[in-house]
Amino acid sequence: MKGKSVDLAKLQFDEQGLIPAIVQDAESGEVLMMASMNEEALKKTLETGFSHFYSRSRRRLWKKGEESGHVQRVKETLYDCDRDVLLLKVEQEVAACHTGHRSCFFERLHPVPGEISQKVFEPQEVYGGLKVLDQLYQVILRRKANPPGDSYVAKLFAQGQEKIIKKLTEELTELILASKDGKREEIVYEAADLLFHFLVLLGYHEISPSEVGRELGRRFGKKSDEYRRTSGGA
Repeated sequence: MKGKSVDLAKLQFDEQGLIPAIVQDAESGEVLMMASMNEEALKKTLETGFSHFYSRSRRRLWKKGEESGHVQRVKETLYDCDRDVLLLKVEQEVAACHTGHRSCFFERLHPVPGEISQKVFEPQEVYGGLKVLDQLYQVILRRKANPPGDSYVAKLFAQGQEKIIKKLTEELTELILASKDGKREEIVYEAADLLFHFLVLLGYHEISPSEVGRELGRRFGKKSDEYRRTSGGA
C-alpha cells in the first residue's frame, strides 16, 4: 500500500466526515461487508495495508479483526464515479461477519428468503464474553446519552464520577469477601457486579472495553520482565 502519496481531497466525505466502504473478496469477487471510513481510517488503511473503519456507535477508529484476528489485507482500493463510495478488494482471513459467516450478506430476501451460506466459525468461541461486555457498554452509553427516568445507570451518571467510584469500590470489597468465603456462585455474582460498574466508569470517560483489551494485548506481546514492570508486577 505504500508508494506515492494519495490525494484524499478528491473524495466526497459526508457532513459527518464519513464515506461508505464496500469490502469485496479480491479473488472470488464476493461482497463481504460494508462499513464507514473517515479520513483517518482511510489513511490508516493505506499506510498499513489492513482495513480500518470508523464506528459511529463507538465513536472510534477500529481495525477489522482486532478482536477476532480475522483481518483483511487490502489489495486494491477504488472509488466510484461520484467519488462518494469506496471499494476495498481484500484478502479475508477466515470470515468478515461477526455472526460467523464468511460474508455479512448471508440472508436472501428474494426470490426465496433464507440463509444462503453456513457459518465458518462459532462467534462464542472467538469473541467469548468480550462481545457481551462490548454490547453492555453500548447500552450504558445509550443510557448516558438519553437517560430514561427509571434507569439505574442514568442515575449513576447524574450523581457524577464520585458516586460511580464509590459503587465500584463497594463491589470490589464484596468480591474480595466472596473470594474469602470461597463460594463459587457468589464470586461469579460479585465479579459480574464489579465488571458492570467498571463498564459504567469506562462509559463516564467514554473509553471502550476494546481499548482496554488492546492495551492488554500490547502488554502481552512484551517480554515477561518488561510486562511485569509496566503492569505493576503482574
